Amino acid sequence: MSMVLGRTIASPSLAREEGKLYRAVATLCFALFFLLLPVLAARAEMNIQEVKSKKGVTAWLVEDHSIPLIAIRFVFDGGTAQDPAGKEGLVNLMTGLFDEGAGGLDSEAFQVKLDDAGAEMSFQAARDGTYGSMRMLSDQKDEAFGLLKLAVNSPRFDQAPIDRIRAQILSGILANERDPNTIGQQRWLRAIYGQHPYARPDEGDKDSLATITADDLRAFHKANFARGGLHVAVVGDIDAATLSSRLDEVFGDLPDRQTLAPVADVKPKLGQQLEVNYDLPQTSLQLAWPGVKRSDPDFYAAVLMNEILGGSTFTSRLYEQVREKRGLAYSVSSDLVDHEHSNALLVTTATRSDRAAETLVIVRQVVKDMAENGPTEEELAATKKYMVGAYAINNLDSSSSIATTLVELQIDHLGIDYIKRRAALINAVTLADVKAAAKKLLSSDPAVMVIGPPLVQVAGGRKG
Repeated sequence: MSMVLGRTIASPSLAREEGKLYRAVATLCFALFFLLLPVLAARAEMNIQEVKSKKGVTAWLVEDHSIPLIAIRFVFDGGTAQDPAGKEGLVNLMTGLFDEGAGGLDSEAFQVKLDDAGAEMSFQAARDGTYGSMRMLSDQKDEAFGLLKLAVNSPRFDQAPIDRIRAQILSGILANERDPNTIGQQRWLRAIYGQHPYARPDEGDKDSLATITADDLRAFHKANFARGGLHVAVVGDIDAATLSSRLDEVFGDLPDRQTLAPVADVKPKLGQQLEVNYDLPQTSLQLAWPGVKRSDPDFYAAVLMNEILGGSTFTSRLYEQVREKRGLAYSVSSDLVDHEHSNALLVTTATRSDRAAETLVIVRQVVKDMAENGPTEEELAATKKYMVGAYAINNLDSSSSIATTLVELQIDHLGIDYIKRRAALINAVTLADVKAAAKKLLSSDPAVMVIGPPLVQVAGGRKG
């Protein structure tokens, strides 16, 4: 579950002045949005092709020959939730090693070849997936795809790079050992997820990292990197026939099926308050309510409700009540967090410590009002218009972002024509639908985390 902690908080008067600046910036952003709208609308109408290779590897392709660049993004099902007990951090460590030597090239030689090809390669570990990406010049795609093939199929996992990357990760872990927000996050995950893999830190800890061997890395790579759990998107200066052969070059020799450990679904444990007490000038607040699965029929109603509640940067109810009217925080937001095995609606903010209890009361009041009364027709209409228009800006503004979006659409099983259908799905949501979603998600007693000094009682409101 993502954490948004440690925001800097200003005095109320400074926050109000800051609000004037934010509104001016927002006005400029909206003006730029309408100037860019015709270009981005064309992006929304882009042609997405499904390319299937001879060996059965499937990718979504958007051809764009205007710039000699190619971006590829892919993910294998199974991420840090697959870390074996006692070896937490394994997947994260593995993703730091794919460009540290592969095939017949050691770390230094591989890096030189990558630089010579003018390509950028990266891998990342997430809860439910192991991601990879590459950006390359189209006239050097032979060299770039060749290196990507080596990284995907034949990572070396030499001991020297393992020790060096492990030391880098360990350095970060040790640096955060006394950080209140890191400690709070770890306690929060344990409190709401219990013994589930989602409760464990993605990077592991100093004890678990020490147990991970090269054989462990090779075993997980063999289990995880298989065509059966692969999703690929490619954007740029390449045609379908060429991509088909490249897919087999890079992924065609992988095993057919993954061998992953089962991961159970889990509901966050709500109705609890966790206080992580530190003598800090500001207090971080996080609250969790039930979320919604991406496949649920009321997903779009929940998304629209969340946008009105706290998803919109400058116009949400939480922003208006917490920042604009009271100057309690620089920012406050709500987010729908959707993982494969759990989901939640999170509200996060940070405020001056002597006003933390007051801020918490206001947040809960805003959420309660949304649960009981829902949004207005005017709020819903404006939010629909924004969400339809802003999709291209947020998701289709570069070749890399398009590739990322297409991979996520595949993971969510939304279909290759989703972008064309999306506006109709949003516009079909009624006010009654959104009110029902608000009542369903926001009527529960939330989980609350407070990082800072002990809360003080607020006149006219209960503690927390």
